[in-house]
Amino acid sequence: MTAPKSPRITQKDLQEADDVDFTEEHEYWNSYKLKDGTTLKIKLVLRGVKRLQKWGPDGSPIYLINSTNVVRAVNVPKKLKAKPKVSTFKPV
Repeated sequence: MTAPKSPRITQKDLQEADDVDFTEEHEYWNSYKLKDGTTLKIKLVLRGVKRLQKWGPDGSPIYLINSTNVVRAVNVPKKLKAKPKVSTFKPV
């Protein structure tokens, strides 16, 4: 048995979509321990939301998001670090 497919999204769907305001409730960091000893911390930050005039197979509205990922490397082992480079920017 195959699951029902979500509707195809077209350029017209994007043009007719409604912008939806939002308020940040929680922004969690996901933490990943790499085999080389480094810890990566990653967080998705929501920048915008659009609600399409389409619905999923279960009747829920379909939302598109504009987001960015923030990535931090912490606890990087010294053997993996390079020597800092001199900045090419001069203070004004």
